[in-house]
Amino acid sequence: MLFWPILAIGGLLGGTALHVQFPQARWVVWLFVLALLAVAVLRVVTPWGWHALALCAVLVGGWYLSLAPRQDRDWAPELSRIVSADIDGPIVTLHDVRDFRWHDRDNGEARWRDMVVNLDQLQSADMITSVWSNPKIAHLLVSFGFADGQRVVFSVEIRREKGEFFSNIGGFFRQFELALIAATEEDIVKLRTNHRVEDVRLYPLRLTPEQLRPLFLAYLELGNHLARTPEFYNTVTANCTTVVWQLVRVLKPDLPLHRGLLLSGLLPDWLYQLGVLDGEGNLDTLRESARITDRARAAPEGADFSAVIRAR
Repeated sequence: MLFWPILAIGGLLGGTALHVQFPQARWVVWLFVLALLAVAVLRVVTPWGWHALALCAVLVGGWYLSLAPRQDRDWAPELSRIVSADIDGPIVTLHDVRDFRWHDRDNGEARWRDMVVNLDQLQSADMITSVWSNPKIAHLLVSFGFADGQRVVFSVEIRREKGEFFSNIGGFFRQFELALIAATEEDIVKLRTNHRVEDVRLYPLRLTPEQLRPLFLAYLELGNHLARTPEFYNTVTANCTTVVWQLVRVLKPDLPLHRGLLLSGLLPDWLYQLGVLDGEGNLDTLRESARITDRARAAPEGADFSAVIRAR
């Protein structure tokens, strides 16, 4: 009786993986379906069913495990570069910081630049959540502020190719690489508030200078790693929230798992319980004061965007 559940589950997983990896060659999926039917027939009419199933598993499993992340795909312009950094004592030179000027939600003037920051001037961090549909699912960004007025936002994202769209299912089956983008708030936050018109909220974090520096350096380490060694994105284990959780564990190694790692829109609840959110009032008050989309959209042209979204 064990044979049929294994065949069904294996067929579903293998078929989905082939469907994701060969979107323009559906004959591959149909060939796999025919192979499964042949395995089922062999099980019914011969003693070789298990052997045929094992052979299918080895072939499909071996193919899947051979898939390797790459750096040389034809990337979407805004994801074509991954941030890297040179560290010389307290002086950090960030390479490939994105500073696009977006015309609409999909098109913008491509601008990449280097940014030099002094870790001794690192003085704040804000968590930014961006919800586009289900309020329980949000994209997570972290913005670091320096005493000289500079700000840099880190965002863990899928690294889409040109013409490619995000898929939760594809995220389970090695469809996308993982990217760390560093950007200005005028780029990456304004894109979400003014052009995508998402529900964007900014939560100041209550972190000491001794906590801010290792967290910032953990982002730099991740960027340097991904710039050298590509990795796959995974909808559950390597997404914008779980990667940040792994980075935050630099500060608190015993940080527990929480449902907010899967339902990222609930992450502020968790941080509030941990006493990390800065500000006065209960969680509902902090959530309401964190809204910045309307504020950003009402700002006059040429206004200091970072100042506008922090105005109370």
